[in-house]
Amino acid sequence: MKPPRLGIAIILSGPSGAGKSTVTNLLRQRNPDLCFSVSCTTREPRNGEVDGKDYYFIDKKDFQRNIRDNEFIEHAEVHGNFYGTLKSEIIERVRAGKDVILDIDVQGAFQIRKCSKQYSLLARCTELVFLGPPSFDELERRLRGRKTEKEDVIRKRLETAKLELDHWRDYDYLVINKEVEQTVKDMETLIDILHKSTKRLEDSGFYT
Repeated sequence: MKPPRLGIAIILSGPSGAGKSTVTNLLRQRNPDLCFSVSCTTREPRNGEVDGKDYYFIDKKDFQRNIRDNEFIEHAEVHGNFYGTLKSEIIERVRAGKDVILDIDVQGAFQIRKCSKQYSLLARCTELVFLGPPSFDELERRLRGRKTEKEDVIRKRLETAKLELDHWRDYDYLVINKEVEQTVKDMETLIDILHKSTKRLEDSGFYT
């Protein structure tokens, strides 16, 4: 039996330092039915990150093989490392009526939007949410507060962030992450509203 509605693929995107991972983790803790799309990356794990939970940490050879096999729904090179979202992390889940959240960069979000124009299922299920900082100064403070990257990497991320912040109008929704607990509540409210959308209801009819 088919579920009454398709799931939502929530694309939570924004610049480094906006708080995507923190918001996503808290949202999942409070909503255990919300699935997480684990991305592939060729970068080294940060302190505390777990393979298969935070990312699939793979080498460039395996990443290129996934590209050749058309396994990715989006992939990109960011700051010298490769990132990609596997189709298997999204398609079957939304078909089963499960909601999936993706924590990806701006470049990846636009690739998914482009891909959704070719696949009607993705077009019905995908919602792009831009997570922005309250100010650029706060973004810089958060990036430096991580103390996980060298100065040249931080500067590169800040340069990229200036360009990415200009794209907030290209998203379906804007959420400002000023205080993380309130941001998580805002995301929960948004997801509740998205559940009421008619575009994901099955064509068999709601009242039959």
